[in-house]
Amino acid sequence: MYIHKILIRAALVFPLLTAHFHGYSQAKSTSDTLVADSKIAYVKKMQQIGLAEAARSIVKFKIEQTSLKQKRLLDEISKTAGRANIYLRTGIDTTGTSEEIKRIERWILLAGDGIFTNRGSAQTYRNLNSTSKILHEFSNRLTVRKKQIDKFEQDLFSLNAEIDSLSADPVLYAFSNDSLQIADYIQQIKIISPDLSSAEQRLPVAIGNVHRLQYRINIIVNQLNLQLKQIEDYQTELSHRYWDREFTNLGDVIGFNRPISEIIHYSLIKAILNLRFYTQNNIGKLLLLFFLCGLVTFFLRSLKHLVSGDEEESEAFKQVLVLKHPFLSSIVIVLSFGQFIFIDSPFIFSCFFWLPSALALAYIFRGFITTPWLKMWLIFVALFTFCCIDNLLLQASRGERWFMIFISLIGIVASLLYLFKGRRDELREKLILYFIAFAAILELGSIIGNIFGRYNLAKTLLLTGYLNVVIGILFLWTIRLINEGLQVASKTYSRPDKKTLYLNFHLVGEKSSPLLYILLVLGWFILLGRNFYVFRFIAEPVKGFFTNERTIGSYTFTIINILTFFFIVAFSVLLSKVVSYFASDTPSSHANNKKRNAGIGSWLLLIRVTIISIGLFFGLAAAGFPLERITLIVGALGVGIGFGLQTLVNNLVSGLIIAFEKPVNVGDIVEIGGQSGTMKSIGFRSSIISKWDGPDVVIPNGDLLNEHLINWTLAGNKRQMEIVVGVAYGSDLDRTKVIINELLSKEERILEHPSPAIQFLGFGESSIDIKIFFWVRDFRDGGNVRSNIIAAINKAFSEAGIEIPFPQQHIHFDTPVVTPDEGNLPTKK
Repeated sequence: MYIHKILIRAALVFPLLTAHFHGYSQAKSTSDTLVADSKIAYVKKMQQIGLAEAARSIVKFKIEQTSLKQKRLLDEISKTAGRANIYLRTGIDTTGTSEEIKRIERWILLAGDGIFTNRGSAQTYRNLNSTSKILHEFSNRLTVRKKQIDKFEQDLFSLNAEIDSLSADPVLYAFSNDSLQIADYIQQIKIISPDLSSAEQRLPVAIGNVHRLQYRINIIVNQLNLQLKQIEDYQTELSHRYWDREFTNLGDVIGFNRPISEIIHYSLIKAILNLRFYTQNNIGKLLLLFFLCGLVTFFLRSLKHLVSGDEEESEAFKQVLVLKHPFLSSIVIVLSFGQFIFIDSPFIFSCFFWLPSALALAYIFRGFITTPWLKMWLIFVALFTFCCIDNLLLQASRGERWFMIFISLIGIVASLLYLFKGRRDELREKLILYFIAFAAILELGSIIGNIFGRYNLAKTLLLTGYLNVVIGILFLWTIRLINEGLQVASKTYSRPDKKTLYLNFHLVGEKSSPLLYILLVLGWFILLGRNFYVFRFIAEPVKGFFTNERTIGSYTFTIINILTFFFIVAFSVLLSKVVSYFASDTPSSHANNKKRNAGIGSWLLLIRVTIISIGLFFGLAAAGFPLERITLIVGALGVGIGFGLQTLVNNLVSGLIIAFEKPVNVGDIVEIGGQSGTMKSIGFRSSIISKWDGPDVVIPNGDLLNEHLINWTLAGNKRQMEIVVGVAYGSDLDRTKVIINELLSKEERILEHPSPAIQFLGFGESSIDIKIFFWVRDFRDGGNVRSNIIAAINKAFSEAGIEIPFPQQHIHFDTPVVTPDEGNLPTKK
């Protein structure tokens, strides 16, 4: 740019210089000295002009660069200030968080009742356990909140530091000599000033508020840790003297007496807090249970509706409880199994599984079991309900202890009556008697422990005695209801149906798996055992065995991670098999369709591959398996594929090609390699064709692509048929054609378009041959239609006097002529 301007000035001066020298040359009177001086003066003048122009250009360039930098800085400051203001509005509400912390502090004070305040003369196991769960929940919530606040603080510091760094740039304070540029610059500053001022004022305030919140949270978290440690010490001390006396004997003087109303008040607060927090943390599992309950109800109602449509089956299954009460049966089944997906649930939460299931089972029992045993069940459910209410009381009182003895005595009396005077012949499940006897023993132990001041032991035995009866009977009848449903389903659904999600009940069986019995027995032991504090000493080592880290080489793992891997993979395989039922044994709907029904059979192969692949990926991720090891495994598999798995991979890839291209679909009528039938399923490696005569043929997927596959369904199931018939020479061919057309038009299974065709082939040896072409709607009807048409043609031709000749052959014998010479030949003697 500068050279360009210098050259312009030189161009303006050059004509003057030329004229000057021209004048001197014409005059020829100027001396050489004067010429030399003029040249030197001219050069100096040009140099001065160039230097002055360069200095002015440099100054202007610096001013322009400074202006550009100022503009960019102001834009950055404006954006950063805007982000800061938005983040302050949408970030953590420090005021709301402060109020939340105040609520938590009040709840912590309430949760500590009976342990840190109003302690009484001894601690109770239920109070320690309930308070520990609440404090753990608060500790977890505050830890999460603290991480959020720490991140919020870091972001605020970053924004504040960014604004300070931009504002401290010296370029912002360099002003131009041009008054217009200064005015424009000041106007830009005025535009961004409101956002910048707001951010600069609010950021330090927000940082100060965050610091105060951090300080309060740290204090509360430390307090919670100390309280949790103190509770753990109380629990350890309580476990060491579990069989020792905690309170005075029932008839002795009371050392500490607290109004029962206060005990009830604080117990309800803790129960509600535990229920609220645990429900919020497990809302997804609860929604899953509701969904499963609805799914089981839908299945049982569909089964009931199907059975009621058949009078013979309806009478046979009239006494099946699972069909009489589908909704209540689903509650019993789902809640009995569903409770095990909730780990370390509060007692009040578990009550919402036990009591509704028990009441639903009581209604199911109506009219099925005899009245005495129904009353027995109702008595034990009522006693169990009172025990649940009593177990929610977290501090001991003299009135509660007498109430516990009263409940135990009723249970002992009821147990003895039903054990020795009950109608055992009317009892459908004899195992119930053992549960009742065990309950009587535990209730007796509860009374003895209560009288002699063993309050925690007495309360545990009281609850365990009735819980053993309720859970035991619930589990027995859960198995019975499941077996009833399986038996009815396996007899009713001869093939998979959409109402059963296409489950094949012949594969499932008519009876529950023995593993289910084992799991329920183990669940019964766990539900009873966790009421005893000693159960913790058994559970903790077991838990440690599964959760402790182990190292092999550089790989660190835990047993629970390995089990999680196998569980996820097994679940994905099981889910894949359930999905495969959609593609097997489903009735074809192609019979009345002119076009091919695409269905979802081949797509299910892709879905199955996706399910198993995702399951394997998540399984490896859950097990903490390093990605670089996965790469090694994939490489090893590649080598294996190259050497020994070529055929397997070929079939798998062929299955994927079939799934995408859809040359054949589930339910299609196909013919391949001399095997014809209906495509039953398309699997990973092979596919199954159900032949017309009964058996299933397994064909590798590679053969489906390599062989010449005939798909009758691809064009809508229609098929062209041919019939050749001959008529005698001399027959009226026009009448013959009319008769055949009439017969074809009467057959409904023959398509009108394309229309049938009749052609005269030629003159045969004994007849004029006629070829009949027609299309049937369904490939499977072709044989029957052709048979019917042949029979009809034979009858119509016979009535019309048209002869259908059978093949004839005329043999002519020529008599030889005997000559005289041949007759006189001598005979051989």
